Amino acid sequence: MLEIIGLSQGYRRKPVVSELHIALGAGAFGLLGPNGAGKSTLLRTLATISAPGRPEQLRLFGEPLRTRKQLRAARRRIGYLPQSFSYPPGFTVTDFVRHCAWLRELPNAEIGRAAAEAVDRVELTEQADLPLRKLSGGMLRRAGIAQAICGEPDLIILDEPTNGLDPRQRVRLRQLLRDLSENSCVVLSTHLVEDISHVCARMGVLYEGRLRFDGTAEELAAMGTGTEGGDTALERGYTAALDAPPLVGPPAGDVAR
Repeated sequence: MLEIIGLSQGYRRKPVVSELHIALGAGAFGLLGPNGAGKSTLLRTLATISAPGRPEQLRLFGEPLRTRKQLRAARRRIGYLPQSFSYPPGFTVTDFVRHCAWLRELPNAEIGRAAAEAVDRVELTEQADLPLRKLSGGMLRRAGIAQAICGEPDLIILDEPTNGLDPRQRVRLRQLLRDLSENSCVVLSTHLVEDISHVCARMGVLYEGRLRFDGTAEELAAMGTGTEGGDTALERGYTAALDAPPLVGPPAGDVAR
């Protein structure tokens, strides 16, 4: 689905991520890291919001995006939830999801059904006709998730999707992401270790713009053996990974599972 090859990205000549190598297929990949690690910058690049330094540093669906035609074709296959997003406050939940599906150029004949299904999957059917300005923070976040998964795009990118969700909603979201990852490549970022351990067969730790770990939850937990810095084995492994040297070169595998 996607391949990152030595990606470096920054703003105003200030590096944010450096020399990243990641290859992903269908499945769920969790990106861990503290605030300011470069997670959102990386996800914006994967979503084609920010261009890579060179086209060959990012391949989506088998090819780099060198032309407007290639970029437009790739965006039709990507669903993206940013960390924060704006919206027309008068739009209802359904209006919003349908509009985002239209922007992604879903076929007109499919938009109504796909939007209704996405709204139902995030459990907002009863609020489908409510204006977005009347939603709680958690409901608004779920509306954002709905637009990202509408039509089950091949690549689903979610930046801090559990923000504002209560424990029950987080459990429901985990199951939804497991279902979606059967056929799509799901990339989600968070700084909450336990959130992705239940969803992602593979995870990475990003710190100071460099990838410090890429592997399974079991491998991450093993890194923390004999160390302190967390209440669980995964948290201790995550803390240990932050102090690990950056990974260099392409990954050994090429799929998320």
